[in-house]
Amino acid sequence: MLALSQTRLGGRNVVVRPQAAPTWRAGAPCVVRKAKNHFNRLQLRAAASDFETEADASEAAVVVSDDNEMSVQDIKAALLDSLYGTERGLAARSEVRAEINELISQLEAKNPTPNPTEVLEALNGNWKLVYTSNSELIAVLAMSKLPFVTIGDVTQKVDNNTLTVENKVQLTVPFTRTSFSTTASFEVRSPKRLQLKLEKGGIQTPELLGDIELPSTLSVLGQAIDLTQLNSALKPINERVKGLLGQVNNLISQTPELMFNIPSDQAQTWQLNTYVDADTRITRGDGGSVFIYVREVSLS
Repeated sequence: MLALSQTRLGGRNVVVRPQAAPTWRAGAPCVVRKAKNHFNRLQLRAAASDFETEADASEAAVVVSDDNEMSVQDIKAALLDSLYGTERGLAARSEVRAEINELISQLEAKNPTPNPTEVLEALNGNWKLVYTSNSELIAVLAMSKLPFVTIGDVTQKVDNNTLTVENKVQLTVPFTRTSFSTTASFEVRSPKRLQLKLEKGGIQTPELLGDIELPSTLSVLGQAIDLTQLNSALKPINERVKGLLGQVNNLISQTPELMFNIPSDQAQTWQLNTYVDADTRITRGDGGSVFIYVREVSLS
């Protein structure tokens, strides 16, 4: 127990209670501060170690992503699969269009010809359309839904000698086949952009078909009509008229193609070539329309 003492202060007796002695030795507060500082340094080192571990994991994730990145050939193969059944864009559903647009963007990012208009030889030649989102061209393709109407190849011919672009659509109806075309001159406006000026249109001289080709079935008001028996009945007629049609075709083939001028005030458009390689070409046009072409290979 602590001993109490009395003292006189200001004429009064005052009881003084002495303070308890400290339980730690001198210099202990300094030791505590050092321990705290050491603990803080350990926390900082642990945090830095965690940060480095996260950074290493992030870098490793990036490396894995690069390893799994699709090659151009893989993207083109996936695009070909996505195009199957779309009827060149006519029957493409919204989710399929979104998938196609994503694959197109991936291809454009890997364009082996970043400045195609500076190398016009890369654009030169005949290209066949395999997909489009252009509403006007979709309307033309929709004609194939009409009875006995077939829309054949849709092609684009780029001629770097004459600086022209010719678009052509083949049309087949009973007994005859023809095509419609437009021809435009072009100017190079940027490393990817061609400015087109439509100058003339044309209708190819019709070709009479030696055979009357009918589909096996015909859909009318949602009902499928079987035309197999009708096709069998037409075979004798085909044999009789085949020789006559050949003679008529010889005469008609001497008739020149019908050409007409396109008014200049409605003849301006442009084309952005966003991907070009040896066999595939992607272009964009007015309204964000996209066109995918494959190069036509001459069997000769």
